[in-house]
Amino acid sequence: MALGSPKVSIFGAAFPAKVSTIAIAIGGLASFFVFGLLLRLSYPIGSSVSGVFYGNATPELVEVPLSLSNHTVEGLYTGSDVSVSDQNLTSNSSLGSPDAVASDKKPLVDGKEEADEKKIDVGSGEGDTNVSKAGDTPSVVSSSPHDDSKTASAEPECDLYQGSWFYDPEGPVYTNNSCPVITQMQNCQGNGRSDKGYENWRWKPSQCDLPRFDAKKFLELMRGKTLAFIGDSVARNQMESMLCLLWQVETPVNRGSRKMQRWLFKSSSVMIARIWSSWLVHQFNEKFDYAPEGVTKLKLDLPDERIIEALPKFDVIVFSSGHWFAKQSVYILNDEIVGGQLWWPDKSKPMKVNNVEAFGISVETILKSVATHPNYTGLTIVRTWSPDHYEGGAWNTGGSCTGKEEPILPGKLVKNGFTEVMHEKQATGFNQAVEGVSESSKVKLKLMDITEAFGYRHDGHPGPYRSPDPNKITKRGPDGRPPPQDCLHWCMPGPVDTWNEMVLELIRRDVEGRKRNS
Repeated sequence: MALGSPKVSIFGAAFPAKVSTIAIAIGGLASFFVFGLLLRLSYPIGSSVSGVFYGNATPELVEVPLSLSNHTVEGLYTGSDVSVSDQNLTSNSSLGSPDAVASDKKPLVDGKEEADEKKIDVGSGEGDTNVSKAGDTPSVVSSSPHDDSKTASAEPECDLYQGSWFYDPEGPVYTNNSCPVITQMQNCQGNGRSDKGYENWRWKPSQCDLPRFDAKKFLELMRGKTLAFIGDSVARNQMESMLCLLWQVETPVNRGSRKMQRWLFKSSSVMIARIWSSWLVHQFNEKFDYAPEGVTKLKLDLPDERIIEALPKFDVIVFSSGHWFAKQSVYILNDEIVGGQLWWPDKSKPMKVNNVEAFGISVETILKSVATHPNYTGLTIVRTWSPDHYEGGAWNTGGSCTGKEEPILPGKLVKNGFTEVMHEKQATGFNQAVEGVSESSKVKLKLMDITEAFGYRHDGHPGPYRSPDPNKITKRGPDGRPPPQDCLHWCMPGPVDTWNEMVLELIRRDVEGRKRNS
């Protein structure tokens, strides 16, 4: 019995100990699962604990409704410090030149481009958003994820220009280091800009997908053809973006000269070209009637003859214009001086045409000339007014876009009156041109209406990061004045690459439309 008692006591003591150990283990495991469940509910997959605009491998969609009529207008920004009515849209010296950028010494007009390129002549060469805030950091609750891999291309009937911006973690197709043709002023990363999020926002049409740019597909669709960007320095900005996108699959050969910029992609015999044309209509400096020599004169009813001469060499054209109508010029219509910008000697005599109206007339003139050209049957794309984002003034009166790192959120967009009226006149000029040409020509004229969507992209400009100078000023001074900056052109890579995604989609639709018709 003495020996049996210990056995019983040992057995009796060991068994409860084993049960308690199992119970503790089960309780711990249950606590782990409960904790994990609570964590999963608090921070869903694809969200960030810090609440910034990030996702996992699937981009999160940030709905930014683009019906301006639904927005509360918090103010009116016209590109200068005056209202639309005060501008008179004719001779307001405060507008200066939006195509130039303020500098420390003198206005900078696209580097040396104004002086150099004006000499070029064309010869034989060529809905609602769920948004909340965690502290000061915006947090986004996305709607259904967007997946480019599911859609090869947008539907033909889809409106490409109504939609939203979404953050794509995959980032841009190229970097500032993988493309050697970026104008230094648009090389934002190379010029010291530290944030990179502006490179990741992509455009999502409301009713379809806009595919990521496919360079191989572009070269195949354009095999043996030439795409020409024609217009101002923003046209150059878009042309360089196209070159950078294509450069990732093939290095082109520079076939340009003083007559025209041209890059040849040998594998497909695709040529990318550019013609500088500030106003798209005929210009001259000689004395005309009472307008003295030296002041630029524009014959609004005559197209730029360099464009017309080169037309037969092109298969697709992308026009870019408008910003130079803020520069000094004299307007001539039917061989009569009808108005001017920053020039009108007789203030007692009203002008018949102001700069906004002149812009609309110029668009109609060039498009009718292109559409009726006997030796041009290509696709003509008019990229609409590219909005600038000089807040608090114009480019030369303290306007600034410093510190903008994300697109404007819903309800925060401040309407730019000058942008809206210029866009309206451009669209009017386009529509009048379309009405005045044959049915077969109408289908070859396309309005690439980017203005409203890009009004939200104040984060996409170089701002003060215009040069690699390590001593440049990038912050406001003690008096609160911002440093000289560029809030008109676009960083590369950046929002401007979206334009060429749209161009590719328009080309695809045109090619497929021709196949169906044939």
